[in-house]
Amino acid sequence: MKTQSKRRRQPLSPDSSPNPFDILTEEIVCKILDHLHNDPFATKAFSLTCKAFYFIESRHRRILKPLRPELLPRIFRRYPFVSHLDLSMCPRVDDTTLNVISSTWKATLQSINLSRSRFFTNAGLSSLFVNCSGLVEVDLCNAMQLTDLAASAIAEAKNLERLSLARCKSITDMGIGCIAVGCRKLRSLCLKWCLRVGDLGVELIALKCKQIRSLDLSYLPITEKSLNSVLQLQHLEDLVLEGCHGIDDDGLSTLDQSCKSLKMLNLSNCQNVTHTGLSSLINGTEQLQQIILAYGSSVTSDLVKCLNAYSKLQSIKLDGCTVTWSGIKAMASLHSPVKELSLSKCLGLTDDGLSFLVQSHKDLRKLDITCCRKITYTSIDIITNSCTSLTSLRMESCSLVPKEAFVLIGARCSFLEELDATDNEIDDEGLKSISRCSKLSILKLGICSNISDEGLAKVGSSCSMLKEVDLYRSVAISDAGIAAIGDGCPALEMINIAYNDKITDNSLVSLSKCRMLKALEIRGCLGVSSIGLLAIAVGCKQLTVLDIKKCFNINDNGMLPLAQFSQNLKQINLSYCSVTDVGLVALASISRLQNMTILHLAGLTPNGLAAALLACRALTKVKLHASFRPLLPQSILGYMEAHGCVFHWRDKAFQLPCMFWTNAKEEPSKVAP
Repeated sequence: MKTQSKRRRQPLSPDSSPNPFDILTEEIVCKILDHLHNDPFATKAFSLTCKAFYFIESRHRRILKPLRPELLPRIFRRYPFVSHLDLSMCPRVDDTTLNVISSTWKATLQSINLSRSRFFTNAGLSSLFVNCSGLVEVDLCNAMQLTDLAASAIAEAKNLERLSLARCKSITDMGIGCIAVGCRKLRSLCLKWCLRVGDLGVELIALKCKQIRSLDLSYLPITEKSLNSVLQLQHLEDLVLEGCHGIDDDGLSTLDQSCKSLKMLNLSNCQNVTHTGLSSLINGTEQLQQIILAYGSSVTSDLVKCLNAYSKLQSIKLDGCTVTWSGIKAMASLHSPVKELSLSKCLGLTDDGLSFLVQSHKDLRKLDITCCRKITYTSIDIITNSCTSLTSLRMESCSLVPKEAFVLIGARCSFLEELDATDNEIDDEGLKSISRCSKLSILKLGICSNISDEGLAKVGSSCSMLKEVDLYRSVAISDAGIAAIGDGCPALEMINIAYNDKITDNSLVSLSKCRMLKALEIRGCLGVSSIGLLAIAVGCKQLTVLDIKKCFNINDNGMLPLAQFSQNLKQINLSYCSVTDVGLVALASISRLQNMTILHLAGLTPNGLAAALLACRALTKVKLHASFRPLLPQSILGYMEAHGCVFHWRDKAFQLPCMFWTNAKEEPSKVAP
């Protein structure tokens, strides 16, 4: 410890009044701040304790994520030593802003995230990269306005190590060539969906950027011509070729290079690559740990035999592939210590195949058999008996698995941390058994009509580490079950109880005890009202996502407490609620609100909507009924769009309140607006 750190710290407050905290060294105070960095409330409370702490916190802060660009001038003055700047919540960032950033933090800035920002050009980027020579990480995803001029500006960042250009669809091989020449220290590069980048650009990256560890070339129009150079990268560990339809067996067979350092290969959606091409591509690879072949060619014995030589292979993902019996037998014969196996939506997977496979890989930690509709009790019996160390089991829509099978999961797989039993026959006895999994943090029970409060209560009392619970359309669940979750799961961060008609305000009062709650979906819960929402607003101040669509009894009285207490709210769906202009304008005072869906609010007028839109300074996305489009002043729409807000106009017909479908799958899924 340095001598000056041990000395009593001189008062750092602008005034000279006595402060009992001045007996602490600055090093001790900074150590306290280090433990608070994940809790914005705690950091804010710390800085408001006294002027000295306010001053110290401003000097200690290294990471910033501003809510909107107009806050930047104050931020520039207060925080002089920022090294990581995340502007993903600021849709409008222009060249002037980048100029100020580059002059304010030129000596300290190491990373910047502009993935959701627009309106800057190559001029602003040039200023940023020339002045901030210490930049090592830049995220420019979705910047579709950027051209090769911007790429030439990026090339000024000589020390850049991590760069993401996903969906920068106007950048071509020429721009990538500039980056390759200028950014020789690149270790990670993402070019996903850069549709104008081809073999030339990729080859230049491979030839010039010898330190590349991670390379994402998803959906690029490349062929084997550039892969020879890519495979010569001596430090390459992760290679993503998802959706590269120009890569096929014929081309791969011509490869004369191998990449010995490769650890992860993703060939998802490469239907033109079979075992022949795969064998050529991974020939000579010695460190392979994960391979992803989802939605590709059939899983045959020849394909799996390509993996036989890789003793370190731990993760195999074959989602959406057709599996053959010969392929299953070959996978069972693999000598590598497979820890993760993903067979989601695999056609041809049966009890015989799955049982045979898991008995040969008893060290599995993660297994995904989502939508494998031919497996039955037999498979679950063998899985739970063989793979007792499972931490994650995803088995949504395994419709032939009976309720008795779920008792086996809880009895034999006590280390489970994640279980997805959506749309299954699980009942209360199964839940009681699963409650033995005390480390469970994610439990998905959507569309499970056989479970009730009795089983859920046991889970609530035994699984205190639960963070995510999905009870979508589990219609037998009522307030008593939710009360058990609220009382027993203090770490809960997300819960979905949509379309459960037995849920009332009492459930929301119970959930208000979960101080860490960040996402709440209660759409279609006709028994909840503004009274319950008041409890959520007061108790759950970290709430960021709220869906109250078709909660007809929620009105302006629910919006007012949200506006007062839920200052972290970023996304809300108000469709079909009884909210009027008053409630919507109140919501507009929430400074972090970015995403609103406002369809079929009977009490909403064009004037009220216009006032709310103008007051919401951070909005980036709004879904509105098309009938409002001609009624809103074009000047307001233009102003909002100029500040980065995107409008989605929907022409959906009004749905009557009595809309609980007898078949839970008749309505579009949970993501419907």
